[in-house]
Amino acid sequence: MLQGRERERAAVAALLEDAAAGRGGALVLRGQPGVGKSALLADTVARATADTVLRTQGIESESPLAFAALHRLLRPVMACADRLPPPQAHALRTAFGEQAGGEADRFLVFLAALSVLAEAAEQTPVLAVVDDAHWLDDASAAALLFVARRLQNERVALLFAARTGDVRGFDSGDLPALELGGIDREAAGALLSERAGVPVPAEVRDALLAGTGANPLALVELAEALTAEQLSGAAPLPERLPLTGGVERAFLDRCRRLPAEAQQLLLVAAADDSGRAAVVRQAAQGLGVGDDGLEAAERSGLLRVEGAAVELRHPLVRSAVYGAATSSGRRRVHRALAAALTGPDDADRRAWHLAASVEEPDEDVVAALDAAAERAVARGGHEAASAAWERAAELTPAGEQRARRLCRAAHSAWLTAQQVRGRALAEAGLALTADPGLRAELRRLRAHLEFHGASQDEAHRMVLEAAAEVAPHDRRQAGDLALLGAALAASGARSGSPIDPTALLPPAGPDAPDRDRCLVALVHGLSAVPRRDWRRSTASLRAAVDLADRIDGVRDEDVLINLGVAAYFLGDDDVALRLQDRLLHHARDTGGLVTTVHALTRRNIPELATGRWSAAAAGAGEALTLAENSGQPVLAAWPTAVLAVLAALRGETARATRHLAAVEAIVASSALGIVTELVTDLARWARGLLDAADPAAALRPLERLGSLPVAHLAAVDRVEAAVRAGRDDLARQRVADLTAFAEGTGAAWAAAVAAHGRAVLAEGEEAEGHFRAALAAHEESPRLPSRARTQLAYGRALRRARRRVDARPHLRAALAAFEDLGAAPWAELARQELRASGETARRRDAVAAPELTPQEQQVVRLVRQGLSNRDVAAQLFLSPRTIDFHLRNVFAKVGVASRTEMAALALD
Repeated sequence: MLQGRERERAAVAALLEDAAAGRGGALVLRGQPGVGKSALLADTVARATADTVLRTQGIESESPLAFAALHRLLRPVMACADRLPPPQAHALRTAFGEQAGGEADRFLVFLAALSVLAEAAEQTPVLAVVDDAHWLDDASAAALLFVARRLQNERVALLFAARTGDVRGFDSGDLPALELGGIDREAAGALLSERAGVPVPAEVRDALLAGTGANPLALVELAEALTAEQLSGAAPLPERLPLTGGVERAFLDRCRRLPAEAQQLLLVAAADDSGRAAVVRQAAQGLGVGDDGLEAAERSGLLRVEGAAVELRHPLVRSAVYGAATSSGRRRVHRALAAALTGPDDADRRAWHLAASVEEPDEDVVAALDAAAERAVARGGHEAASAAWERAAELTPAGEQRARRLCRAAHSAWLTAQQVRGRALAEAGLALTADPGLRAELRRLRAHLEFHGASQDEAHRMVLEAAAEVAPHDRRQAGDLALLGAALAASGARSGSPIDPTALLPPAGPDAPDRDRCLVALVHGLSAVPRRDWRRSTASLRAAVDLADRIDGVRDEDVLINLGVAAYFLGDDDVALRLQDRLLHHARDTGGLVTTVHALTRRNIPELATGRWSAAAAGAGEALTLAENSGQPVLAAWPTAVLAVLAALRGETARATRHLAAVEAIVASSALGIVTELVTDLARWARGLLDAADPAAALRPLERLGSLPVAHLAAVDRVEAAVRAGRDDLARQRVADLTAFAEGTGAAWAAAVAAHGRAVLAEGEEAEGHFRAALAAHEESPRLPSRARTQLAYGRALRRARRRVDARPHLRAALAAFEDLGAAPWAELARQELRASGETARRRDAVAAPELTPQEQQVVRLVRQGLSNRDVAAQLFLSPRTIDFHLRNVFAKVGVASRTEMAALALD
C-alpha cells in the first residue's frame, strides 16, 4: 500500500479525470532516487482499471537506440496506425524498424505518435506512463514532449517520472511538474510497520526518519535489514545504520554478499538493455554462469524474472552494480551480450554492446556501428546516428575514414540542434582530412552551425573559403556554397573576405540546365544586394525567379528558399507569397515541421506588407505553437516578433508589450544566428509603433533598423517619424534610399512611399503633386496599409489647407481601409480628421466580423480547401479530435452549421 502520498495521488487523479472528460494533459513527477516516483506510478496504474494503460521506461544503456522507449509505449496500440494518414503511418513504422523505405521525418514521427494515442483514446481513455524519463533515448524524449504539449482536447493522460539531480536530466520545459519529497512521520511509521510486520515505536521511527531523510525506499530497505527486535524497540538500533552510505551503496553491499556467479549475473542484467530473460541467461552462460547464479540473484530480491522478462529491483541496483564493475569486467559482459543478440531486430543493440566491448580500432565493430547509424537516420533518430558515427570514428584509425565518420556525426548533430557538439565534431574532422570535397562539406557544416547559432560573419568567411577551395574539383558543390555565401552577404553578413562568389561560377548559357541558370542568376543578383546596386541585382534576380517553376522543390529546396529571399530584394510581394506558399504546401504535404515553421514565418513579411494581417496572425500563431511544442525556442523568436508588430499595429498595447518581453527573453537565452537582425528589427518596429505619440521616442528604434525587409515594411513610419521629430535630414535620406530602390527594381510601392515622403517634406501645391504621384503609384501596388497611410496624410494636408470637401474622400477611404485591417490607432486618427473636416465618422459595428483565434483561422482556411478533418489535422500537426473541437467553436462563433456555409467566411 502506498503511504503518505495523498496530495500526489489527488493531483494524478485530477489529471486522469480531466483526460477522461476530453481535457488531456501531462504531469511530470520529480524527486530524488528512492523517493517513491515509481511506486506512485504503479499505484496509478493499479487504480486506472477503466483506462488503456501504456507503459515504458528509460534505460540508461538504451540511450543510443532511437525511439526505443516510444516503441515500447505504443506497441500495444500500433494497430491504430492503420487508421493514420499514410505518410504518418509510414514514418512511424519506419522509425520503429517495422518498415523500410526512405528517411522518416522525425516530426512526422512525433505527429504519428500523437495520432496513435488519439486514435486509441477514441475507444477508451488512455493512461501513458513513462518511468525514469531522465534516461529516455533522445528521440523518444523529444517525441513524448511534443505529444505532451498537444493533448488538450484528447482523452489521454501522460505521466512522467524523472530523477532530480541526475547527470542526465529530463528537460520538460513548461509542463506541469510535481516534486516528491520525503514522507511524513505518520506515513513512515505505517510503512515501517507494514514492511517489518511489527509495530514500530515513535522513537525508532523518528531515528530512522532522521537517518534516511524520510526517503521511502531507504525506509523499506532498513525494514528488511534490521531485526524485528530492533524495529520494535526491544533491541537498540546499530550505531551505524546499514544505509549510511546511501541506498545505492546498500544495494551494492547486498550484491557483494552473494556468490560470485550471482554477482556476475547481476552485472549482465545491469549491462543488458533488452529486458529479456533469455538474452541475460544466454549471455551469462557464455561467461560460465549457470542457473544457480540466476536463482541466487532472484532470491536476493535484487532481480526478478516474470515470464520472458527480467527486471532489476530498482534503477539504483543497475547503477550500483555496473558502476562498481571493473572496465575489463564490463567489456567481457558486453561481449557476451553481443554474442547473445543474434536476431535482425537486435542489430542496433548488438552494435552498441560490441562498441562497449573494445578499446582499440576494430573494423567489424565499426561496420556494425556504421550500419546502426544508417538505420537510425532512416528512422529519423539523428541523435542516435550521431552517437554511432562518433563512436565508430573513435574506433577508426586516424585518417580520411575517421574524418568522414566525424563529418556524418557532425551533420546528424546539426540536424538535432546540438550546435556545440556538432561544431566540435566538424573541427575534429577538418583536422584529419586534406580531401577538398570533404573539407568543403565540413566547412559548410561549420558555417551552418555558425549562422544558425553564433556569427553569420564567421559563417560567411567559412563558406566562401570552402567554395574557393572546392571549385577546381567540384563545380556543383562550389556553386551551392557560393549561393550560401551570397545569400548570407545579402542578409547582412560582413566577413571582409576578398573572395567573390560570382567568380567561382562558370557562365550558364541559354542551353544550360535550368538549375544551373537559376543558380548563377541568383548568385549574381544576391551579390549585388550589399552594394545596393538595384539595377544589376534586379536583372539577375528577376531572371532567377522566372525559372522558379522549373526548380525541383524537393531536391533543390535550398535554391527555392533563396528564390523566396530574392523576392524580398525585388520588392515583389506577389512573387514572395507565391514562392512561400509553394514551400509551405510542400512542407505540409510531407509533414515537415521545421520547414512548415520557416515557410509560415517567411510568409509573414509579404502578408504584413499587403495587409493580410489576419493570415499573418494565424500563421505566426501556428508557427509559435509548433516551435514551442517541438521544444525549439529559437524558432519561436520570429513569429513572436511578428505577433508583437501586429498587436502594435492594431493598438493592442498590453499584448504587444507581452510579446516584446517574450522576444527579449528568447534573444537573451538563445543565439538566433542569421535571423537575429530581422527579429530584433521587428521588435524595434513594434516599439516605434507603440511610441508613435512621442516622435523622438518612436524615431530611436526605427532609425536602428538594419534588416532591409523590415526597413521596407516600416518605410512610412520611418519617414513620418523623422519629419515629426524635426529630423528632415533623416527623412530625405530615407526618401533617397526608397527612390533608388524603386528606380532599380521597379517596385511600385517603393515609388509610392518615396513620393509620400517627398509630400510630407513639402508644402502647398508641391506637396499635393507628390501626394497624387504617391496615390498613382499605390494603384500598381498590393501594399494596402501603405496606401491607406498616404490617403490619411493627404486628407489631413487638404483639411489643414481648409479644403475640407476635397479631404473627405481620402479620409473616408483611409478609415475604411484601417477598419478592415483592424488598425485601431490609425482608424481613430482618420476618424478624428473626418470629424475635423465637418463629416460625422461613425464607428463600424463591432459585431460585423467574428473574432477567431489564429488556430481557428488556420483550420477554416484548410477546411475551405475541401480537406477532411483528418487531412487538416495532418497539416497542422494536430489530431482529428482537436480539429473537430476547433470547428465546433468556429460554428458557434460565426453562426453556421456546415462546411458549405463556412466557405463564405471572410478572413482577410
